[in-house]
Amino acid sequence: MPSTLVRARGFSVVELLVSVAIGLLALVFATRLITGSEQAKSSALGSSDSMQNGMLAMFSISGDAQQAGFGLNDPILLGCDTRFTDADGFVLAGAPRGAATVRPLAAAIIESGGTGSDRISLYSGSSMSGTGTVRMVTNYIGGTNLDLDREPFGFATGDVVVVAPENKGGQCALTQVTGAPDGTPKLAIAGGRGFRYASGSLGGNFSGATTRVFNLGPAASLSLHTWSVANGFLQLRSTDMAGSSGAPATVADNIVSIKAQYGFDTRSGAAFTPKDGLRVGQWSATMIDADGDTVLGGAGDYEHMAALRIAVVARSKTRERPGAGGACSATAIAPTVFASAEPFEVKPEPIKVDVAVPGDGVDWRCYRYRVFETIVPLKNALWRP
Repeated sequence: MPSTLVRARGFSVVELLVSVAIGLLALVFATRLITGSEQAKSSALGSSDSMQNGMLAMFSISGDAQQAGFGLNDPILLGCDTRFTDADGFVLAGAPRGAATVRPLAAAIIESGGTGSDRISLYSGSSMSGTGTVRMVTNYIGGTNLDLDREPFGFATGDVVVVAPENKGGQCALTQVTGAPDGTPKLAIAGGRGFRYASGSLGGNFSGATTRVFNLGPAASLSLHTWSVANGFLQLRSTDMAGSSGAPATVADNIVSIKAQYGFDTRSGAAFTPKDGLRVGQWSATMIDADGDTVLGGAGDYEHMAALRIAVVARSKTRERPGAGGACSATAIAPTVFASAEPFEVKPEPIKVDVAVPGDGVDWRCYRYRVFETIVPLKNALWRP
C-alpha cells in the first residue's frame, strides 16, 4: 500500500506574527482609551473639587462682608485709629493714613498683595442697640473707671466698648466692661482674668465732655475676622472662633488667591449725602482720598466705602501631566479678576493674579483654575445713625 504524507494542521509562522501584531495594536488602542478615560476622570474630579472649594471660600468671605460694619457705622467711630489688646493674640489690620500706618475700626480693610493674594479684614459688633453710646464727663488720665453722663443702660459685664473722641481722626481705645453698672453713671474697666480685651487701662488720655463710649456687644460674639491665603490654603483669624485668634485656622484647601477692592463713593462736599444712599464711583484695591480732604486713608474716607468687590481663585486638586516636551498646558495664561465694568458706568480695575504657590515644585500651568467673583454692598455702612 503506497505511503501518503499527512500535512500537520496548525498556524504558520506568518499567521502567528500577524496575530501578534494585531494583538499589540489592540493593546495600544485599549491602553490609550483607558489612559484618556482616567485623564478625563481626573480633570472632572479636579474641576469638581475646585468648584466646591471655591464656592465654600466665597460663601464664607461674602457672608462676613454682608455683616461687616454692624455697630461700627457711627461717623465718630468709623475709621478710628484704635488701641487694641487681645490676650488671645488677635491683631487689628494696619492701613495707611497719610505717611503713617494706623489700625482702624471699619467694615472692611484690605491689605493689598499686588498680584499676589490679599488679606481681607471684616469687622462687626453684636450689640442689640446697634451703636449704643454714652458720653464721658471727666477727663481720663488713667485708672479703671469711666465717669459718664448717665447710667449706661444696655451695658453689661463682659461687653466690649470703644472709647472714641468726638473729633474724627483721633485715637480710640477698645476695652471690656469688667463691672456691671450698679445704678451709678460709671463703667469699670479694671481688667483681670476672663476679660481678654481689658488691660486695666485705655493706654492714653481722653478729654471729658468730648469723648463717647460705644458698646459693641458681648465679647464672645465680637466678630473681628481676617481672611488670608497661605500655601494654597484659605485661612481665618477670628476673635469669635476658639483657637483662631493668635494663629489662623484652615477653612478650605486649594485656594491660591483671594482679592478684594473697595467701592468708593467719590462724591465730596455737599454732593455727598449718605442719608440718601451711597453709590460706587471708583474701584480700588488700596485706600484713596475719597472725601477730598487731602489725607489718604483719613477717617472720612471710610465713610465713603459703599461696597466690596471680592474674588476667589481656586485650583484643581489633581495636576495634569506635562506634554511630550515636558511643559504643562492645562492653564496657559494666569487668570484675571475684576475685568468687567460693574456698575456699567464705573471703570474696572482688572488684576492679573499670580497663582503660583510658594514652595510648590510643580509648575502652576499644570493645574486648572476657577475664578469666583461677587460684589457685596456694605449695607451697615449706609445704615448709619
